[in-house]
Amino acid sequence: MTFNKGSLILIDYTAKVKDSDEIFDTTIEEDAKKYSIHEQNVKYQPKLVSIGEVSYPVLKGLDEALAKTSVGDKLTVEVTPDKGFGERDAGKVRMIPVRKLGEDAEKVSVGDTIEVDNKRGIIRFIGSGRVQVDYNHRYAGKTILFDVNVIKSLESPSDKIDSILKNRLPVEDAKISFDLKDKEVSIVIPEEILRADGLQIMKHFIQLDIFKFVPTLEKVNFVETHVNKQTQEKKPEPKEKVPEQKTA
Repeated sequence: MTFNKGSLILIDYTAKVKDSDEIFDTTIEEDAKKYSIHEQNVKYQPKLVSIGEVSYPVLKGLDEALAKTSVGDKLTVEVTPDKGFGERDAGKVRMIPVRKLGEDAEKVSVGDTIEVDNKRGIIRFIGSGRVQVDYNHRYAGKTILFDVNVIKSLESPSDKIDSILKNRLPVEDAKISFDLKDKEVSIVIPEEILRADGLQIMKHFIQLDIFKFVPTLEKVNFVETHVNKQTQEKKPEPKEKVPEQKTA
């Protein structure tokens, strides 16, 4: 059974550049360590994909291939530049004065990613007081190979909400909790992110996604519990009982 537009599925993948065999992305922690691309702060887990949608997108070439697959399929998908990271554009390669990098001028080296004039680019050359910055995507012009395992199709409201929360909340899966009843879901916000920057944005996109992919729901509640730690720390210690004196 192939997938329809808007289907939510979970996949594992490892991606590499075809002409160099450079492994640059994976959802599998073991592969990340094996190929020396492991990042400490990355949450390695199956990727949530919405077929043909912008909510949880993948490259166009991969999306088109996934639409023709079924749960349990393992395949290698070849994504050409026109359906991947785009063709290289020589007009996006610029020479700028080194001084424009300010305090970072002495710290950068070829291959570094920098931000200049609110645009991210890769340093390709440094010399004669100038820096060549490439504003093309790092893998523009490259054909990418994805080794993909189609793990699961999310059908039930509970499975969809669970995966949306695992994708949107930057916490361990074990700390994600929600209660789904009839047409209402209550989501517990983990204490460790109650004061996190961007929490309101996270909540905004969570409710948008849930209403989109579980349209039968009428309410999304966010439960926040704030504990007065000072009160907890100052709880009085129990008084020792004074033994009664016996009278003669």
